Amino acid sequence: MAKTSESGAFVEKFILQPTSSSQQLPLSGLTFAVKDMTHSAATLTAPAVLDVLEGGATCVGKTIMDEMAYCINGENIHYGTPTNPCAPDRVPGGSSSGSAVAVGAGLVDFSLGSDTGGSVRVPASYCGILGFRPSHDAISTSGVIPMAQSFDTVGWFARDPTVLNRVGRALLHLPNVNPVTPSQIFIPEDCFSLSSIPSARTTGVLIKSIEKLVGGSILKHVNLGDYVKEKVPSLHHFMAKGNDHAYNIPSLAALSSSMRLLQRCEFKKNHAEWLTTVNPNLGPRLSKRIWDAVRSPEENIGICRSVQTELRAALTDLLKDEGILVLPTVPGDPPKLQTDLASLEVFRARAFSLLPLPEYPDSVR
Repeated sequence: MAKTSESGAFVEKFILQPTSSSQQLPLSGLTFAVKDMTHSAATLTAPAVLDVLEGGATCVGKTIMDEMAYCINGENIHYGTPTNPCAPDRVPGGSSSGSAVAVGAGLVDFSLGSDTGGSVRVPASYCGILGFRPSHDAISTSGVIPMAQSFDTVGWFARDPTVLNRVGRALLHLPNVNPVTPSQIFIPEDCFSLSSIPSARTTGVLIKSIEKLVGGSILKHVNLGDYVKEKVPSLHHFMAKGNDHAYNIPSLAALSSSMRLLQRCEFKKNHAEWLTTVNPNLGPRLSKRIWDAVRSPEENIGICRSVQTELRAALTDLLKDEGILVLPTVPGDPPKLQTDLASLEVFRARAFSLLPLPEYPDSVR
């Protein structure tokens, strides 16, 4: 099926309306799109989609994604690459590329995506919109083709923070309550040092905003790499794997290695049989990584699980009940379209020193 011409965001347009009158419902009057995370034709509507439909929103179509949700660039050789509304000469981010572009281009009020290794956070950052990845298992992933169940989440995009909040309450089944003032806000200077964006545009703006809103006394500066290295001893196994580079933080790069090992294992269990049987035509930028995952040995998975447990405990101890850890999503501007693979790999290495922390179940809320 050919994609529609509207920024290349949609793989299929249709109208799916609320089952009852939506005039008094919290999402009344809002339109949305859904990431095409199905394989064979769906026979039931996914609970997450039902939640926003029952909240009064109208679905207008399905959006393009990276093949098998296995990339953060947003490129797709079969359906095309959705056009980044903020920077048309750069990638839109993935794998929820079409969902982010549909929101960023003003085609819908909000959209649904999935986030396993950054697939909501990255395209939201690249397209200049808001993206939210909730805690693992906070929203049902039933009806979503799994990539790696230990990390898969349903997330959402919006341009307007009020809309982001309304959609989140519908998906998380939360009542309207007053916001809670955080007890502490941690700024990891080492993580922000990976960014090519000047600090005056990142931490400088953040600190001034926090001081204005709630005062500077709750601000805490931390070296997150050192903290994780000390508190997550099982990472030692991955620290000797060539992670000490100028463009990353060794302990967080090790965390990324552990995460990706577990993701590959789960991806292999989910999709190896189909891939080896069908031998699909995969894009050249993805083919090697996907087949590497299929052929990867299932080793050190127990250590990866220990890393998960230790990291949850470490971050729970750091943040307590109402602490916030502020992280840059990516280390710089989105790469240009058709950037050479060597440059992309360096950028990915830097990005994956930043992305893993929110991917561990219940580690960051």
